[in-house]
Amino acid sequence: MNKLTHFDDSGQAHMVNVGDKPNTHRIAIATGRITMLPETFKMIESGSHKKGDVLGIARIAGILASKRTSDLIPLCHPLALSHVSLEFILNEKDSSICCQVRAETTGPTGVEMEALTAVQITLLTIYDMCKAVDRGMVMGDVKLLEKSGGKSGEWKTT
Repeated sequence: MNKLTHFDDSGQAHMVNVGDKPNTHRIAIATGRITMLPETFKMIESGSHKKGDVLGIARIAGILASKRTSDLIPLCHPLALSHVSLEFILNEKDSSICCQVRAETTGPTGVEMEALTAVQITLLTIYDMCKAVDRGMVMGDVKLLEKSGGKSGEWKTT
């Protein structure tokens, strides 16, 4: 098992030095889900929410969050993202919306945290916009699906 990289030999938290690592093209894909009442789902799907385009606003929030990850997670490096995209998969059967984020950069460190942060903030934005009609929405199943680039190469969830 690898050691935790955000701690030095004496156990103190520190920012990992990536200065000597080569720049490589890096991609991370993360996902998460929000489940709601069928009426809330229909409101979002039809675009009839009085606050406007819930998914459009959530998409913008997720992209913005990916760009601000290092402001939110103390030991993350600020990254120059080259691309962030969000896809929504609506599932009427269980009144849920899946958010999938793909983040990319070319640099010395990965974009997993940026993809995961974007997913979380996207789901929170959907919750925020719809909480007046459904406070019982449940967010979950947030996870990294895959990553590529860097010394460790490719990784996919099983």
